[in-house]
Amino acid sequence: MHTYPKLAVGPVLYYWSRETLLAFYEEMADSPADIIYLGETVCAKRKLLRTADWLVLAKELASTGKEIVLSSLALLEADSELQTLRRLCENGDFLVEANDMAAVDLLSGQPFIAGLGINIYNHRTLNYLAKLGLRRWILPVELSRETLASLHTQRPTEVETEVLVYGRLPLAYSARCFTARAHNLPKDDCQYRCLDYPDGLTLFSQDQQPFLTLNGIQTQSAYYYNLLSVIPELTRLSIDVLRISPDSRHTKLVIETFYQSLRNHTKIEVEIKNLQRLSPLGSCNGYWFGQTGMTFLKS
Repeated sequence: MHTYPKLAVGPVLYYWSRETLLAFYEEMADSPADIIYLGETVCAKRKLLRTADWLVLAKELASTGKEIVLSSLALLEADSELQTLRRLCENGDFLVEANDMAAVDLLSGQPFIAGLGINIYNHRTLNYLAKLGLRRWILPVELSRETLASLHTQRPTEVETEVLVYGRLPLAYSARCFTARAHNLPKDDCQYRCLDYPDGLTLFSQDQQPFLTLNGIQTQSAYYYNLLSVIPELTRLSIDVLRISPDSRHTKLVIETFYQSLRNHTKIEVEIKNLQRLSPLGSCNGYWFGQTGMTFLKS
């Protein structure tokens, strides 16, 4: 029997209304995704769903047969945020995705996942984290296929490998809120302007080329990272999990596209064009090929 990589829905990186979030996860429960990551990873002020709400949602989704993971903040700035993190790490029911070394410290001695907020660049780091309880790691988005192959081969046997295959690239975090600054507002009085941008605020260069996306304190790529063309390679490498980062419109369709492409590689060329139509600003995959990140290559 042929085995395929599992498909994961990453945490929602944007600030959506409570109703939008709940409707989104109802749709994800009916998708081919195997794993769903839940929780706020970008800004602690985004509290339309609180920790208790995420835990209730996690149990509801787990009852549908999905593997549920709780994701932590990538940048901690206050004692209150540390207390929230502690509660998340002590939930007792679900694996936690650590996006900060404070989370790794709190999770030490129990199974956990290292998210994109944890920089893993060599096998020594993988081995060290495995001794603390690491069970799955995610390739940093700026690393190449060669680095992935090397780290995946050298990883401890009990550790799974996950790769982001679709969505805007998370590039950096800052103590400043760029969305608030774009509206001449201080961070402490941001008026939750992120709610106005369900897929972030695109920043263009002087010659009107899409450059970056502002998402509160997070900076993302303007282009959508798209590794659909290398599905056969990811399959040959026996990568365990492929992650799709949500957007506000097409996530379920993207999941279904990857699901079908994993099972029928002959459809990939057609599906690449279909996905590009869902990314009007453009696609990128340069980092995978060891080139500039904004580049898009077919193979």
